[in-house]
Amino acid sequence: MDSFEELGLRPELVEALAAEGIERPTPLQEAAVPVLRRGNNLVLAAGPGAGTLVAWGASLLDRLDTESATPAAVVLTPTAEVAEALAQALARLALGTGHTVAALGSHWVMPARAHVLFGTPAAVLAEARGGSLSLSEVQAVVVDQAEKLDKLDTFAAIEDVLTFIPKDGQRIVTALPLNDAVDDLVERHVRRATTVPPRAAPGTPVDKPPHRGSLRFRVVPEPRESGVLATVAELLADDARHVLVFCRSEDRAADIGDYLTLHGYMASSPGDEAAPVWLGVDPLAVRATLDGADGVMVVSCDVPSGPDELDRRHGIADHGVAVILPREIPHLRDVAKRTGYEVEPLPLAPRPATDGLAGLRDTLRAALEGEDVEAYLLVLEPLFEEYDPAQVAAAATALLRKKAPTAVPELATQAARAVEKAPAWVKVFLSVGELDGLTPGDLLGAITGEAGIPGSSVGRIEIRENHTLVDIQDAVAPQVIKALNGTTIRGRAVRADVDRPRRGAAPRGAGGSRGGGPSRGGPPRGRPPRR
Repeated sequence: MDSFEELGLRPELVEALAAEGIERPTPLQEAAVPVLRRGNNLVLAAGPGAGTLVAWGASLLDRLDTESATPAAVVLTPTAEVAEALAQALARLALGTGHTVAALGSHWVMPARAHVLFGTPAAVLAEARGGSLSLSEVQAVVVDQAEKLDKLDTFAAIEDVLTFIPKDGQRIVTALPLNDAVDDLVERHVRRATTVPPRAAPGTPVDKPPHRGSLRFRVVPEPRESGVLATVAELLADDARHVLVFCRSEDRAADIGDYLTLHGYMASSPGDEAAPVWLGVDPLAVRATLDGADGVMVVSCDVPSGPDELDRRHGIADHGVAVILPREIPHLRDVAKRTGYEVEPLPLAPRPATDGLAGLRDTLRAALEGEDVEAYLLVLEPLFEEYDPAQVAAAATALLRKKAPTAVPELATQAARAVEKAPAWVKVFLSVGELDGLTPGDLLGAITGEAGIPGSSVGRIEIRENHTLVDIQDAVAPQVIKALNGTTIRGRAVRADVDRPRRGAAPRGAGGSRGGGPSRGGPPRGRPPRR
């Protein structure tokens, strides 16, 4: 299926999806949207990366009216951070349909009056019991990532929330995998539900797909650009002639290409022998172009949505790499299993065990290989927004050492030395943002060009509606601020300064720019995470 319009979604919703770079439905969305638009109960045996948010989110926006003064849909999520991220993503689509969206536990205007409300089971239950939230008009409830909600022991709260919701309301459950606890919840509270993808009848032999190859994956924090860059650099250093990077849309490919080019890796269309990096969107078209090409390594900068997409991309060459977010690991493993691919983490270069820490590493390695760590990744993900994942791992290791007195005593000293050598970062405010058409490529080019600093001195870039926050290494931050003040980016004169929130006030990133007038209302715009 070539478009969401063929699924019957209203034109303004199709346009809103296209504006976010989402133009063609995934196989999961093709199967789920018609069921959901009819108001039927549905179990999505899928997780983040498969397109679950668009599947149920677009369907709800399509069929729910905007007349209610209380929530028409409630979405129960594992954590408040997940609720916030999903609410922001859906709110961008809701701008085209007139619906309001909010999340409990963060700064949204009148969440109890939003048409679609996100929150943890405990937060929703507390508001409902306290009388500040009415669920009597709810037409649909979504239990998102139910397997993680089970691991976090929230099923009792979910069942209490359901007592406040009309029994004839639509029930939607997403989970990967569908474990016994989720099956029990569905059996008791989600009657006559359709399951997508459909489950085989008990006793039906399951055909095992033929072995098609292997696929490595690298888990990175958002944004993914730095992880794609590191992977491309390693593959080219390992004698690959070209690295073919697949993206989900032309816009995304352009952003990745800008980022790679700024770091010296020229990116072009597939088949351009002068460019080390090729950018692809449609795997079938790329295959026709590269018929017989040698020395090509394939990288997916987003997790393939289903078996067909995975095989079309990575069937081009052996030993491809997928750059994924922590929450997408279960989806990648599931799709790879159904396609016939073996998956394994992208190995790092081995280091000689000369520091006496081999025992500690062996303990961590055993946990990585033998423990179910995916639920903990969800809990830790908010920390990845504030700290490098390596720092989070170092903190966890420090706690492990405190619990294990026999661990090597040199660890604390070595960790302290590593922290001393790490560069300090300063958050810089710039008075130009998304409404001006700013992209990460524009900003990186302006910073490195005007200030004459390397791209490695620039850290995370947060483009907001009318301003931007960017992490700059402390040693060169004054140089960057001086160079950018008074320059023009995207036709707007730029004011640059160290981001120093006033005492008692929210940081600029939480509520608008200083000195630039009130920020425009509504959620920040941008592409929603593909879920």
